[in-house]
Amino acid sequence: MQVIAGELRGRRLHAPRGRAVRPTLGRVREAVFSILGARAAGPRVLDLYAGTGALGIEALSRGAEQTTFVERSRNHIELLRRNLEELGVAGRAEVRQGEVDRALVRLETEGRRYDLVLADPPYGRGLAESLLTRLGAGAILDEEAVVFVECGKGEALPERAGVLARMTERVYGETKAAFYRVEHATGAPDEMKEA
Repeated sequence: MQVIAGELRGRRLHAPRGRAVRPTLGRVREAVFSILGARAAGPRVLDLYAGTGALGIEALSRGAEQTTFVERSRNHIELLRRNLEELGVAGRAEVRQGEVDRALVRLETEGRRYDLVLADPPYGRGLAESLLTRLGAGAILDEEAVVFVECGKGEALPERAGVLARMTERVYGETKAAFYRVEHATGAPDEMKEA
């Protein structure tokens, strides 16, 4: 597994062996960041269910100023920190170990706000939909925030979740990629198109 584009293009990422983590495939990451375009270089990025950090590191490579990674597994946190150190981007990253729901409560309490949220929860457990509902409360989202969530292709995701409105949804093999944006009172969010 390697970084697709940006300043770290072609650099390798450490990943665990086996099926404990299902990193976002390179072709899916490439498509996702093509759709996100310049939004991937937002100042504040949040990578939930980070695993080895492939999504958040891709954002850092493409110009994001700072990324907060949230991951539950100690083993994956060790690999994530190793990836950040070896790539030389640890100074632009914050790593938090713990459950996503608890981390979101802490981030809200601290008054954190993010321009881009990347989430790759385990498939088939309804976590993507419940996460969208939680994020849709808007407490940690900047007024122009974009949320990307990945799930299994058979999982149903809402068109709207609180302040979030779906912009586009794509399927890549067994993976569904959905993009949401904070909806303003003036109307529906802008459409996202692949670059």
